Formats: sequence, C-alpha cells, structure tokens
Amino acid sequence: MGVKKTRSILSQGTEIYKNLKKVNGRHPIQKLSDQIYVNYQARLRKGGNVFYFNFDLAKEMGLISKDHPNKLNKDLEQILLDTFGLVIINEYDIENYLKFPEKEIKDHQYMATRYLQLQHPDNIGKNSGDGRSIWNGSIKGKHHYWDISSRGTGATRLSPATSKYSKFFQSGDPTISYGCGYAEIDEAIGSLFFSEVFNRNGIKTERILAIIDYGNGICINVRAYPNLLRPSHFFVHLKQNNLETLTQLLDYHIEREVKNKSFTQEVNNKNKYKLVLDKFIDDFAYMAAKFEDEYIFCWMDWDGDNILMDGGIIDYGSIRQFGLFHHEYRYDDVERFSTSIKEQKSKVQHMVMTFAQVVDYVETGKKKPLSKYKNHSSSKKFEEQFQYYKNINFLEKLGYSKDQVLAMIDKDKKKVEKFRNAFSYFERAKSVEGLYQVPDGINWNAIFCMRDLLRVLPQLYLVRNKHIDAEEFIEIMASTYATEKDIELTTYRKKKVKDFQKFYWKFLDKVSELESKDFEAVLLEVNMRSSIRNRYDRITGDSIAYIVHGILKDLKKYKKDIYDIVNDFVNYQAVDVLIKDNKKTKFKHESLMRKFFDIVVECREGI
Repeated sequence: MGVKKTRSILSQGTEIYKNLKKVNGRHPIQKLSDQIYVNYQARLRKGGNVFYFNFDLAKEMGLISKDHPNKLNKDLEQILLDTFGLVIINEYDIENYLKFPEKEIKDHQYMATRYLQLQHPDNIGKNSGDGRSIWNGSIKGKHHYWDISSRGTGATRLSPATSKYSKFFQSGDPTISYGCGYAEIDEAIGSLFFSEVFNRNGIKTERILAIIDYGNGICINVRAYPNLLRPSHFFVHLKQNNLETLTQLLDYHIEREVKNKSFTQEVNNKNKYKLVLDKFIDDFAYMAAKFEDEYIFCWMDWDGDNILMDGGIIDYGSIRQFGLFHHEYRYDDVERFSTSIKEQKSKVQHMVMTFAQVVDYVETGKKKPLSKYKNHSSSKKFEEQFQYYKNINFLEKLGYSKDQVLAMIDKDKKKVEKFRNAFSYFERAKSVEGLYQVPDGINWNAIFCMRDLLRVLPQLYLVRNKHIDAEEFIEIMASTYATEKDIELTTYRKKKVKDFQKFYWKFLDKVSELESKDFEAVLLEVNMRSSIRNRYDRITGDSIAYIVHGILKDLKKYKKDIYDIVNDFVNYQAVDVLIKDNKKTKFKHESLMRKFFDIVVECREGI
C-alpha cells in the first residue's frame, strides 16, 4: 500500500508528550515472519473527540509525566487524536482506487495480527485475527515494555465477515455489523469500568488507555498491556504446521517476558522452553481457579482467543461477573452458545495441552497428535496447581490471612478440600424453575449467595459463640431467586448445614492452635477480613450495563468528568483492607455515585 506520507498537525510546545509521539505503528513483531500479521497504512480519521484518557495508566506507562494534571488540554487532545484517531487504508479502498490526502496518511504501517478464532469456518486460521483492530506499537516504560492496540480502526481482511462472504468491506459499511470494522462506545465504556475495577482488585486484565468518540455510538477504543499476545497467536501456526514462524513467535514471546521480568528463574537457551511452559501452566491454573471462584465468566474455548498469554482478560465483549455462581449461564453469539463458567476449567486444560504441543513441536521439530498430551506431565501439573489455587481462594474468602492459608494447606490439604466440597454443595445449588432466556443468552438461576453467608456467619458466632440452626443458616444466604421449594430443609440439606459449620469451627480451632491465639481473637480477625472480601455490593455484568446506559443518556454531560467518575467508582469497588467503610470514602461526584451504588445493590445477585 505504497502511499506517501504524513505532515505533523500538532501544536507547538508539545515536547512534554514526546513519548506519546513514539507510538507510531512500529512493533518488534513486524521484524518477524509476515505470516504473523498483515500490515496496513493508516490515515487520520476526522470528527473525533477524546471522551476518556486514562491519566493513571499513561503515567504508569511513561507516556506522560508523573506530575501531569489529570485534565486534558488542547495539545494533549490533539496528540491523542493524531496518534490514535486512525482508520486503515484497507483492501476495499485499494480495489476501488479510493484516494486520500497525502498529509493525512501516517508515516509507518500498522499491523493486524493473525490468530485462531472459532467463529471462522476453516478452523485453522488462514484468514482470522484482528478483524477491526490494529496494533499502535510497543513502548518501553519505567518497569515494563507495553503493547498498545486500538479497536474500531476499520475492516481488515481477517474479519469473520470477509471469511464468510469472500469479499472485502468498506470500513463503516452499515450493511454488515461486526465486519464493518468499527467499535461501539457502549462496549468501550463497559470495558473501561470492568477492567479498572478488576485491575484494582488484582485480576490481570488489559486496560483502556483512551476512548475516542465519533458520535452515533461509534468510537475507537485504545487498549494497553505489557504483552498483548494470546494463545491463539501461537495456535494458528501450530494448526498450519508453520514451525519456523511458530519458533520465531515463541522466541519473541520469551524475550518479551524476560524483559518484563515475568519469570521467577533466570532464563537461558537450554531452559527457556521448559520455563515458558511451566509459567503458562501456573498462570492458567491460577486464572481458571480465580475466575471460577470470583464468578468471572469469560468465554474460553479451544482456540485460545479470548485470553492473554498470562491468563489476563482481553476483549470484554462477553465478560461478566456474576453475583451468584450462575453456572448454567451461556452467552448467545447468534450462531452458537458459549461455554458455561463451570466448563471454563476444561477449556483451559485443553489450552494447556495445546501449548505443551506447541513447545514440544518447537523443541523437537516433530508435531505429535494432541491426544498424546492428555496424560502429559503438563496436564497433571495444571490439575495440581488448579486445586492448590482453589484451596487458597476458598480459605481467603473465609477471611484467613495469607500466612494462615498456606499453613492450613500445608498441614491438612485433604480437610481443606472436604470443607470446599461442603461449601460447593450450597454454591452450586440451582432453582427448580430451570433454564430461561436472558437478554444475551440463557441462564438457570443459582439460589444461594455465599458472600452473604461468609460475611454474616462470623458476626453471629462472635455474638452467640455457638452454631446456628439450619433454618437461619439457609435464610442468611437465600437469594431473591430462591423459591420456597428451593430452600426446603430436607434431611440431607440439614446434614450439609451441620457439616459446613463443623468444618468452620474446626478451622478456627486449627488457626488458634497454630498461632497460639485466643479463639475469639482469630474469629474477630476472620470477621473483619471476610466482611471486606465478601462485600454486599459487588459489581455484576448487569449493573455495569445499567451504569453504561445511564452515562450514554447524558454523554455530553459526563464527558468532562468521566476520568473522575471512573476513579470514584473504582475506589468504591476496591477490595482493599484500607477501605473498611465506603460511606467514609470521599467521592468527587457523590450524587452520581449514590445512583451507581443503588444500581449495584439492585443487581448484586444477577449476571
């Protein structure tokens, strides 16, 4: 696409933004095989305005100085529009001999990367990957290298629409939805709220750097992470038997992870493939356990598309956080239903097997059938690590400290797992009313809110110093979804209530013994921690959808304050021991936050 090139439209005196100016399409991956990406020239896209800029993230990335005010100025907004307000010159433009002013065309090419996607019919990724995204580049920050990509920058040849109809589409073509190459602002704002809350609460995720609004619900959504590669970037070359390309990409990935200090051991040419596989197994075991225990729905599948290489979240199109363990919920993607949250683990296990196949193929030069890895050491290690992280998550939910958790697992792992099973019986209980349709899929309601139980139980024990009866136990955690029949006290359920409380007290006794502490002192600490970790008002996908809807109704009103609004909301949702009483937290937008709080509470048990 050899069209020449750009003239700067930036204001004078913008030297303080020199690092932002370095984001120009260049990325180290472009030095590797061109089977990994498709390069596009890009041009300036007119009519945009900066709806949101993540000052905190930009400072962390070294794009702006630490002392920069958290407010847009004309120079900064113009640089953001010049850097990220782009649309590609695609195959449709070239086929139809469309001409664009030379001064609007950027100096360097931007890549759309190839990766495997299950919605593409060929199943081997010949024409799949970034269908409406480009990578803006890679920069070195103070602590990490960072990748930056933009969604909504035009239709590439890798979109499902091009595969399905065997033709190229003009960017913005209203006759085709996903294939038009544009992104929707409601999805971008939802991603912004979710990703910032998750990031604050220690869940790995891409983050939104900027949102550029083009009106009519259309935007560009700029995203950043230390490494934006997904398992599907590797699986596509595995499927196609591209050993040379696969090796190049794997070596690049290891080099990037070394630069970002992601390995716990020193990496050399002899151990690098073993270490990258070990890291993948551990990261994905941790992620699978965390998502299951935090009720985070992420559409996992064999393609390894909707997740990053370290288990971080990418693409919030189908991401949800449930209030209860709604393990029958499935997202409706028109042509197929998604996996459910309880099936995520098996899909992750499949990814681990496939990545073990990738590493073995690169090391030996021979590609073995995937079935050979079913009983491979990597699969066994994944299962061990998954159960280990499940145990940690469970005990931390109960309100124990990290040291107490590790000590109990070390002393009696089997008892921890038995207690987990008693917990799981209630967590997975579902309504007699069965499956029904929800706006974006199907669900079968869970009936017990385990966060309520874990928050309230230690408070009652402190006051009464004895077990509570089965009726009260069930009443504490019965959700608004539970019918009278759902909460019937059968003989078996009474036994489960008794078993749960027996385990609960045994573990308090164990910690009291291990730390030579008074039983009541241990219970008081557990009560304090569990009240924070099992907060009453935690976000769900439904609550974020309603909040986004409210913002969109008054988009112009909120644009000026959106950075502060997001920060207020993140501070409100932070699972942080320093924030013990949200009523005492000062918010810049008190009245709006009260509306958001009401929405979160109303949707607290939903999907």
